[in-house]
Amino acid sequence: MTAAPRAALLDPAAREWKEALQQASHDMYHESEYVVLDALLYGGTPTAYYYEEDGKRLLMPLIVRDIPGTPLRDALSPYGYPGPVSDAPADTAFWQRACAALTETLRGEGIVSVFVRLHPLLHTPLDTLGTVGTLVAHGETVSMDLTVSLDEMWSQTRSDHRNHINRARRAGTRVVFDDWDRLGEWVEVYHDNMRRVGATSYYFFTREHLEAMHDAVGDRMHLAVALEGDEVVGGNTFFEHDGIATGYVSSTRRAPKRYADEMLYDEVRRWCKARGDTVFHLGGGKGGSNDSLFSYKAGFSPSRHAFHTWRVVTDPEAYRALVTQLKPGADPDDLSGTFPSYR
Repeated sequence: MTAAPRAALLDPAAREWKEALQQASHDMYHESEYVVLDALLYGGTPTAYYYEEDGKRLLMPLIVRDIPGTPLRDALSPYGYPGPVSDAPADTAFWQRACAALTETLRGEGIVSVFVRLHPLLHTPLDTLGTVGTLVAHGETVSMDLTVSLDEMWSQTRSDHRNHINRARRAGTRVVFDDWDRLGEWVEVYHDNMRRVGATSYYFFTREHLEAMHDAVGDRMHLAVALEGDEVVGGNTFFEHDGIATGYVSSTRRAPKRYADEMLYDEVRRWCKARGDTVFHLGGGKGGSNDSLFSYKAGFSPSRHAFHTWRVVTDPEAYRALVTQLKPGADPDDLSGTFPSYR
């Protein structure tokens, strides 16, 4: 007898979470340890939507938040690109049923909407997701192909970046990996930069948060710091997972004719290639737009990937009432802008 399909929200300690990821291609953003720590920053509850049918599984990490002044809740992806993953990536009929069950499951938990960032490098049947919610294209992300030779990697790098990397090397800038005693010095550099650009409070990742993340995921998280003499002038934190290297948080100290940032990108990709990683995902511009940050990253590689978000209203009546109550000037039918629009 065939078992009935199962749809549920999982606790991070649930065995199904780990079992689903053992069978599906995924990234660090899908790991329960990552979601738990990111939920602390958002002030929400870590969970994952799970759907199982005839031995096929789908899993999507989420953070559930209370909607102030109401008994209702909504959900969003953890920071990064943690869209749904499955061990049946090409079975669109399975995905259709899983997505339909998502709406019913979340509504039953008092969750009125869900905002999901899809992973640009992992297969997702966009047309299927679009039948259940609204897909929004945000531009592109950049990745470096680490399977090509170092010479080819260098030739793919824009001339101004190559020039700056060479200048940094001639100036004696050097990059050190996994010297976690330097973390506190780099966090000061990072926070200075976040203040300079006017970042929101979420992005002021603390030393304690980064240490906790490193403790949780172990040698899948790395720290690269750029040194001028003995001074930390920049750094990158990044993950390695199943051949995918992914930037997490990075920043360098601003100064004329200092090019530690470009040098860090170059040194990290060389280091990851030597360890057998196949791709280094740099991400895209701010909010997924093709802005100056995207242009900067695009100078390291020709590889591009479309980035989408997926927005699902699970309870249209409650969603409309929330918009009317909390943001009366917003259009509850427009799901392509700020979402959920009552936030």
